[in-house]
Amino acid sequence: RVEQIRKEIENSSSDYDKEKLQERLAKLAGGVAVIKVGAATEVEMKEKKARVEDALHATRAAVEEGVVPGGGVALIRVLKSL
Repeated sequence: RVEQIRKEIENSSSDYDKEKLQERLAKLAGGVAVIKVGAATEVEMKEKKARVEDALHATRAAVEEGVVPGGGVALIRVLKSL
């Protein structure tokens, strides 16, 4: 069932459908989190939502690709061995 939902996400052109399918996939896979964002104005709400989405994407990328603590220092240390 999980694979079927992943295929549906790939084939879907609607952002709304993709979001709902991703929520369903997360619930099936066991990784569910609910983040509620509130604000005084609509503009502030959109800005906060964008920040949360950026953090979510950064977290997903870190999980998929890995993270090096102190990335700049790690790069300098690796350059010595290259």
